[in-house]
Amino acid sequence: MIKEIDRSDIPNCVSVIKDSFMTVADEFGFTSENAPRFTAFAISNDRLYYQLDNEHRIMVAYYLDNKVIVGYYSLLLQEDNQCELNNLSVLPDYRHNNIGTALLDDAIIRAKKMGCVKINIGIVEENKILRKWYEDKGFTHIGTMKFDFFPFTCGYMVKTL
Repeated sequence: MIKEIDRSDIPNCVSVIKDSFMTVADEFGFTSENAPRFTAFAISNDRLYYQLDNEHRIMVAYYLDNKVIVGYYSLLLQEDNQCELNNLSVLPDYRHNNIGTALLDDAIIRAKKMGCVKINIGIVEENKILRKWYEDKGFTHIGTMKFDFFPFTCGYMVKTL
């Protein structure tokens, strides 16, 4: 079941995000020393509480048996009726079961209901598998940026709704 989270779910969502993004960190050699701002290391309960309370993000989880959270994403309404999709994640043991696709489809539906005309995402550019997954879902690669605080290139993608 996919539904908006309760405030009490935030610690579980943080665990899902950390565990999910840690597989990327492991694959590409990111550590808390060389990439402290990478999601696997930077996400925290306080950060999600702030996003919920101050940024008013829509936060959604995929629940197994209506109680165990195995996937998560958030949507932020931006300027010009665009939405930013953040932290789409699925626990490693539950991948390849279309949970990510179900969450992305749900995000698109919610974004349209919010009046969004585009969804923006940022990815690790070197993660070719993830980039292809988003391209297969209708996203277009629009550019990259290199930041001194990341040992990777940030790739940016967009989907017109």
